[in-house]
Amino acid sequence: MQNRIENIVQILDKNKAENIEVFDLRAKNYFVDYAIIASSLGSKHTVALLDHLRSELKPEEKFNNVDESNDWVVIDLGDILIHIMTPEYRIKYDMESFLTSLIDGKEGTPL
Repeated sequence: MQNRIENIVQILDKNKAENIEVFDLRAKNYFVDYAIIASSLGSKHTVALLDHLRSELKPEEKFNNVDESNDWVVIDLGDILIHIMTPEYRIKYDMESFLTSLIDGKEGTPL
């Protein structure tokens, strides 16, 4: 698993993704084991990073689902979820705070 994470981070980094963060969620009640968040340099770069991941991770990785727009791409690898966002969307949706609260055990109580 660690090699898979490192490979994804390396691909993102070498293709100029910024502020790459990895969240280990294995001990939490979440639907994936890891989440990776990275910032793109803009809309076209978001799509380009997706293309780089597709070409460099296949056939080793199975892309279960990809939800894409110009500002935010979510890639579901089954046990790993990759979010690539423009800086504006990353600030707006603040996924880091949500995932950190899961890790720290400070998530809200369900109704």
